[in-house]
Amino acid sequence: MPIPLPITALYLALFCVFACCLAIAAGRIRGSDGISVGDGGRTDLLIAMRRHANFVEYVPYFMIMFAVLELNGGSALLLHGLGLGMLAARICHAAGLGEEVTALRGVGAGLTFLLSLIAAGVLGYQFVQA
Repeated sequence: MPIPLPITALYLALFCVFACCLAIAAGRIRGSDGISVGDGGRTDLLIAMRRHANFVEYVPYFMIMFAVLELNGGSALLLHGLGLGMLAARICHAAGLGEEVTALRGVGAGLTFLLSLIAAGVLGYQFVQA
């Protein structure tokens, strides 16, 4: 049975695995210290929570745009470029998010915004061309 949005399905799967890794990292700290809600004053838990939360703040709307791009006939090259770029951006951001401000975090955030704006621009272009 053919998958209607095969490229979107691939990146949804990859992003889901990464989101689960981020959630597990926070969950391990919670479980080991018995912290049910909040960060319990633990900086490492706060950072783990922000890594996961930041991912959840940006990836869903990006993936909605991504799916619409694919539905509208976006090229495989465009989609894979956006998908791989966003995956790299979110990995950079998570790896760079810590107690200190890092260039890696800035690269991840900047790429996230750039790729989101590119996707939005292409969607606007697709609308004008329709």
